[in-house]
Amino acid sequence: MQNDRTTTIQDLKTALAEFVQNRDWQKFHSPKNLAMSISIEAAELMELFQWLAVEESLIALKNNHTKKMAEKEIADILLYILEFCNTTGIDLARATFAKLEENSKKYPVLVCRGKPHKYTRYRPKNKGTA
Repeated sequence: MQNDRTTTIQDLKTALAEFVQNRDWQKFHSPKNLAMSISIEAAELMELFQWLAVEESLIALKNNHTKKMAEKEIADILLYILEFCNTTGIDLARATFAKLEENSKKYPVLVCRGKPHKYTRYRPKNKGTA
């Protein structure tokens, strides 16, 4: 059985490309349609936890049915992300590591560790600005 330890991103992208090609769906997979689909599936994941308090959402994931539903929505989101990358030629690993590098500069550990505030709250203001 496939799992995170033995499956590469390329394995996933290749399996998905074959799935899409076998169904002749490439013609429907414009960047616009795929971006919308990512958002729609993310909303379906959010819906599982709508109106729950933080603690209630943690408890909900201990329920096997809720966890299975969350797994299905997460998979849908990832499949659309991978198809977006396949369609546009985006290298997901390269883009992810580049974004982590960018975020490490935006969110320095010394000023952000354990704080939920937006990183811009920690930037010093320019001289002469309010």
